[in-house]
Amino acid sequence: MKLETVKKNLEDRGYTVRLFPTGAEAADYLEDTVAGKTVGFGGSVTLDALGLYERLGKRCKTIWHWKWEDASAARREAQTADIYLTSVNALAETGELVNIDGAGNRVASTLFGHEKVYFVIGRNKLAPTVDAAVWRARNIASPRNARRLGRKTPCAVKGDRCYDCRSPERICRGLVTLWGPMMGMEAEVLLIDEDLGM
Repeated sequence: MKLETVKKNLEDRGYTVRLFPTGAEAADYLEDTVAGKTVGFGGSVTLDALGLYERLGKRCKTIWHWKWEDASAARREAQTADIYLTSVNALAETGELVNIDGAGNRVASTLFGHEKVYFVIGRNKLAPTVDAAVWRARNIASPRNARRLGRKTPCAVKGDRCYDCRSPERICRGLVTLWGPMMGMEAEVLLIDEDLGM
């Protein structure tokens, strides 16, 4: 899949899109762009791998439940941040962004409440169609995340696919597909030509 094609399809849907050869260059861009703002973070291995919490924390107030002692308080406070950073579980070449969430804070912030949301996405998240993107989110990203979190779910134990389980440890509680940016909130996609995240 060509990132230029994905970029055009996202732009046709109303997103601002920037291409970066490396995650380090995307991090440089974000550091300059969001300086002085309050920045909330959604759970994201991509953001963590880029060291964005520590890096942006030098010039911004940063809020992330992965980094704060009181995760519930951090999730609530991040909902009121000027800027929200997250990634996706999958991105369709046709421009749909797909996320699965457990607590709901991450998907909620992509839908409402911030001046702007940034989606930081590595090339490994790409899928040819929206159906393939949903499949990737359910059968690749979610089992890997469940295993990373030490959950005792069939997908984490077997590591092969979603079992649509009813386990109390299930992290897949809601699925959101964005067909375009929500009204009243800017959205920018940073596409990175590297494999990042789950």
